[in-house]
Amino acid sequence: MIRKHTRRAAKAAFAISLGVAIVLGGTATVASARHAASPTIVVGNKNFTEEYLLGQLYGQALKAKGFHVKFSGSLGSSELADTALTSGKINFLPEYTGVIVLDIAKQKSPKTAAATFAAAKAFEETRGLTLLNATPFYDADTVAVLKSTAQKYGLKTIGDLKKLSSWRYAGYPECDKRITCLLGLKQIYGLTNVKFVQLGSISVETLLDSHKVIGGDIFSTESAFATGKYVALTDTKHIFGFQNVAPVVSQKIVAAGGAKFTAAVNAVSAKLTIAAMIAMNKAVDVDKKTPSAVAAAFLKANGLA
Repeated sequence: MIRKHTRRAAKAAFAISLGVAIVLGGTATVASARHAASPTIVVGNKNFTEEYLLGQLYGQALKAKGFHVKFSGSLGSSELADTALTSGKINFLPEYTGVIVLDIAKQKSPKTAAATFAAAKAFEETRGLTLLNATPFYDADTVAVLKSTAQKYGLKTIGDLKKLSSWRYAGYPECDKRITCLLGLKQIYGLTNVKFVQLGSISVETLLDSHKVIGGDIFSTESAFATGKYVALTDTKHIFGFQNVAPVVSQKIVAAGGAKFTAAVNAVSAKLTIAAMIAMNKAVDVDKKTPSAVAAAFLKANGLA
């Protein structure tokens, strides 16, 4: 998005003195030097719609405040994105607090969202990183089933899947290695009757609709839930954790950017409600708008760009 500048109309004058020209030239030189000295914020994101949106939302908002921003593009899974962070390839990543605690730090699940944020921040600060404010919205993996399937088998909670002799669960490639996914279903819920189907080019919704799987991993803010066709079984054991988003940022970038940087990032986070994210996800996935365009419209509507 092109940043809009407020321009003062130049008044007509009989002449422009050499002194004024020199002053203006000097001012531009100083401004250029300051811009060159400002930190480059390299924004990364993971490999799905919501993350594409989050990267654009934070990056565009920071650009609008005059920061030098680069977008790294999709980094893949959380594990790959974390490697990019710790190696210095990126220095800004919107990440889910529960993912940090459970999948990256390999810690036990805290009992509240606040405790999850605190644990995630404490972990990141041991690695030269930190967390800025978390979003109001949360987005967790789910065990989603067709509403008709839930009614047929009396499924309300994840534990109810023990009623089935066997069932197939569709998830992302990293699912079978995570306690917040297949490992949690097996080890914490004791669902030894589950068979894993790794997602490829066919969507979870298509697999559910064609009855090739009973359950699938649909993120809780995805537009699929707005259709009324699918329900998420209640996670009574909290294997999916508390998944509010918080920007993981290099401590050096936070120090260099100062209060202006922190305020700009936190202002975006404060506006990201569940309703807002579902609407933006739908605009990309269903209405086929670009994440960049959707983010730009949201920021403009909320006075953030």
